[in-house]
Amino acid sequence: MDERKLAQQLEREGFGHTCVWQDGPNAFYPEHTHDTETAHIILSGEMTLTMNGRTDIYRAGGRCDVPAGTVHSAKMGPMGCRYLIGEG
Repeated sequence: MDERKLAQQLEREGFGHTCVWQDGPNAFYPEHTHDTETAHIILSGEMTLTMNGRTDIYRAGGRCDVPAGTVHSAKMGPMGCRYLIGEG
């Protein structure tokens, strides 16, 4: 995956800020919200996202978008997770 091209795609979609983030094994973010929409493109590892009563697992190449103000939580896989974030 070409991180630069993925970041450019997010920028074309209107995400004003992009960055690559990495979390360690089994890192957990309890329920929270963001003021703006966020997009997460998984570069390696996995992320389990719970949002609107639904839990989905995202792996390399997967993308999850979280609308502004939506309560969600995230747990990283046993190998951690490295991902590209786009923020509104």
